[in-house]
Amino acid sequence: MKVEIPVQNKAKPAFRFELFDFLYKYGTIITIIVLIAVFALVNPAFIQSNNIINILRSISIVTIIAIGITISLTVNGFDLSVGSVASLSNAIVISMFVWFSQNTMVALFSAILAALLVGIFNSIMIVKLKIPDMLLTLATMFIIQGIALTYTKGSTISQNMVMPDGTFASGTISPLFQKFGQVPWIIVIMLIIVAVVHIFLTYTKHGRFMYIIGGNKEAARLSGIPVNKYKVAAYLLSSLFAAIGGIVLASRIMTAEINAGTPYLMDAVAAAFIGFAVLGAGKPNAFGTFIGAVLIGILQNGLVMMSVPYYAMDIVKGLVLAFALGITYYKQR
Repeated sequence: MKVEIPVQNKAKPAFRFELFDFLYKYGTIITIIVLIAVFALVNPAFIQSNNIINILRSISIVTIIAIGITISLTVNGFDLSVGSVASLSNAIVISMFVWFSQNTMVALFSAILAALLVGIFNSIMIVKLKIPDMLLTLATMFIIQGIALTYTKGSTISQNMVMPDGTFASGTISPLFQKFGQVPWIIVIMLIIVAVVHIFLTYTKHGRFMYIIGGNKEAARLSGIPVNKYKVAAYLLSSLFAAIGGIVLASRIMTAEINAGTPYLMDAVAAAFIGFAVLGAGKPNAFGTFIGAVLIGILQNGLVMMSVPYYAMDIVKGLVLAFALGITYYKQR
């Protein structure tokens, strides 16, 4: 006698709620909403328009520098020299005004040219000599940091400063340049850069080629994509946006502080990697980087309003970055 064994229906339901996938895709957005709600309950001034503008202003420089890191990540690179490049650009643009009495165009051109020279150096060493990008840009970070300190002689550059010969600097900072670091222009510059880079990476063939190179360099080469040229372009753009960040910083504080751009490196790296998970992108992208910077800005602003000691800020930012990296690399397994 044949006995029929009932077979359980293993068909999956049409819709299956995957908690991890949902959190991976929307977790950053949800976190931002929750943080806003919590900080607003603790201190209603948090959601006032003045504070919202203050947050956007505070993340502008971080976002601009992080966009450069994002571009280097698209080709599976990583540029650790952006903080030092921002410091160098900051020093050069202010010195052009204060020491050499140059106009705005000359000051901007000089700062950007110096940054592009760093990008060329990084590109040659990484693309031609095959030095791992993280190691090379780490070395470049120290080199450029030393160059910036040597150039400024380890001192702050400001209007009416005392020169080595005992006289006072006669140059003044252009009123036009001063506007770059003021609201709303500093926010407008940030948003334009985010929008332009988002369109470039998402909707142009060059952006798609960069993603292909980052995904599989050998496959990209076999398909006819000039891999080396795009890697060079990525490091040049990374240095360019670091320079813009340093220039905007100079306009905001109106001085060239010692290693002024270095503290922005950690926040920029965190913003770029947090951006991987925004809306489930799974890859470096400009919009995600901006959202990552917003998250960091909200955390910093809210914790300050809650009177959390400043020395605890890095703990929080480090934990946020570790969490974002954990989710990103777990998803990519």
